[in-house]
Amino acid sequence: MQQSQARRRRAGLGFWSATATILLTTTAALAQEAAEAPAAPKFDTGDTAWMLTATALVLMMTIPGLALFYGGLVRGKNVLSTLMHSFFCAALISITWVLYGYSMAFGPDVGGIVGGTANFGLAGVLGTANALAPTIPHMLFVVYQATFAIITPALISGTFAERMRFPAFALFMLLWSTLIYNPLAHWVWGGGWIGAQIGALDFAGGTVVHISSGVSALVTALYLGKRVGYPTTAMPPHNLPFSVIGASLLWVGWFGFNAGSAVSSGELAATAFVNTNTGAAAAALGWLFAEWFRTGKPTMLGAASGAVAGLVAITPAAGFVTPMASIIIGGLGGVCCYTAVSMKPKFGYDDALDVVGVHMVGGTLGALLTGVSAASRRRVSTRPPRLSRHWH
Repeated sequence: MQQSQARRRRAGLGFWSATATILLTTTAALAQEAAEAPAAPKFDTGDTAWMLTATALVLMMTIPGLALFYGGLVRGKNVLSTLMHSFFCAALISITWVLYGYSMAFGPDVGGIVGGTANFGLAGVLGTANALAPTIPHMLFVVYQATFAIITPALISGTFAERMRFPAFALFMLLWSTLIYNPLAHWVWGGGWIGAQIGALDFAGGTVVHISSGVSALVTALYLGKRVGYPTTAMPPHNLPFSVIGASLLWVGWFGFNAGSAVSSGELAATAFVNTNTGAAAAALGWLFAEWFRTGKPTMLGAASGAVAGLVAITPAAGFVTPMASIIIGGLGGVCCYTAVSMKPKFGYDDALDVVGVHMVGGTLGALLTGVSAASRRRVSTRPPRLSRHWH
């Protein structure tokens, strides 16, 4: 009887001992797995709130900003087709960016040329953060980048306004955004050869947005030829108030474009904000005085065009220079872009809405002056050097 009770006690002790061992082993394994698992990203609510606002501002630049700016500059019979250009780009690129555009631009690098297929359909994005924007949700970074992909091809439409049928326009936008914009964005911002190997500075899109759209606009204008009646037939803007309202929306929206490119709500964003406003103001004055000196009369269209030219010129430098430098960049941008637009008849190409004179010339000038002013980059930028050399 006593032996039976002893055996039962030993069996009970063995059971509880085995149970405790299993529990301890399981707990240790779970603890090790938790330690090895990557920590969930910690998002900053202030940065996230600012980037949501900046994203909406940049989308506003295309619809309605660019749509009204371009729509007011064409003849009345072509206003709806011109408005359609910007609206259609917003719809088309929003879809292609989700399907494959983001992955081509910011996916894992493939030979410094293009991003891989890892993020097709935005696979692997939810619940993560991009290394270029660690304090905001990855999904927010995706949609912010989408607004840049939307406005860039829409800018080109100004050069061939009034002379391209819609089916050709739709195909052009699809092919250009896929084969030109996406790889170029990867080269400069996504870890490709221009940003990672050369270390080119482009804070918010001087190369990717403005030089690319301006050069493509020039090629397109030369390929398509002139509008019927150009330059002998007068083709005045049908509604300048539309254009002024559009330019004003572009000015305001550009704060999201440039200050938002800091992907934070700190001093870098504030610096880019001040430089953006200062550059636009200096360029508006520069264009006006150049126009006044040449023709004897400043115009409202000149002021609006000058402000846009200054916004273009300051874009690559916005986070890398001081406000005093932004006055110089903006002022030179206004004068140089006005000169380029004035010389258009001498070269004989038909750039309907002066995309070449403003975006190609202004973007190139801004990129070059960014290099000249780069000595101030360390004082102005708070972004780590690894990111600031190719981040926008």
